[in-house]
Amino acid sequence: MASRLDRYFQHTRDWRAEKQRLREILLDFPLTEELKWRQPCYSFQGANVVILGGFKQTVDLGFFKGALLDNPHGLLIPPGPHTQASRQLRFKSVEEIDEKEPIIRATLENAIEVERAGLKVDFREKTELVPADELLAKMEADPEFKAAFEALTPGRQRGYNLFFGAAKQTKTRAARIEKHAERILEGKGMHDR
Repeated sequence: MASRLDRYFQHTRDWRAEKQRLREILLDFPLTEELKWRQPCYSFQGANVVILGGFKQTVDLGFFKGALLDNPHGLLIPPGPHTQASRQLRFKSVEEIDEKEPIIRATLENAIEVERAGLKVDFREKTELVPADELLAKMEADPEFKAAFEALTPGRQRGYNLFFGAAKQTKTRAARIEKHAERILEGKGMHDR
């Protein structure tokens, strides 16, 4: 596995220097390094602790139980508005990583202690989502679409509903529904291949 990860870090096209610098820091800790979800993932005693990822604007350390971590500097942020557990530290340069290295190390120590203590994130109840009016109209007009949408897993239904409902304009919500109708009819979630 190590050679596979070495190849990942040697051949990654985005944020190569930043990822390699973060890897140096991560390897100083008693974490197991693996490739999961096509990203370097670091675990402690079999539990995922942090994942290293690169995006368009930043390179990130994503902490699986970040909501339980101390955040005195306010740098741990949720990746999205509906995120309950994970938090990210985001960076734009090797210099920024070097500058914030003490914070990174303290956060990693805290994350390992959370795992060592066996702490769990207390997920709030997912409230029942109210489908967007445009989605209700589409289901009323097309029974096959309605059956396909209702056959999706609750998570897939939730993902679509959040995506459709996030649009501010009616025409945008309707366009999103039409764009994804075929995927829904095929039983696929938004991110399924």
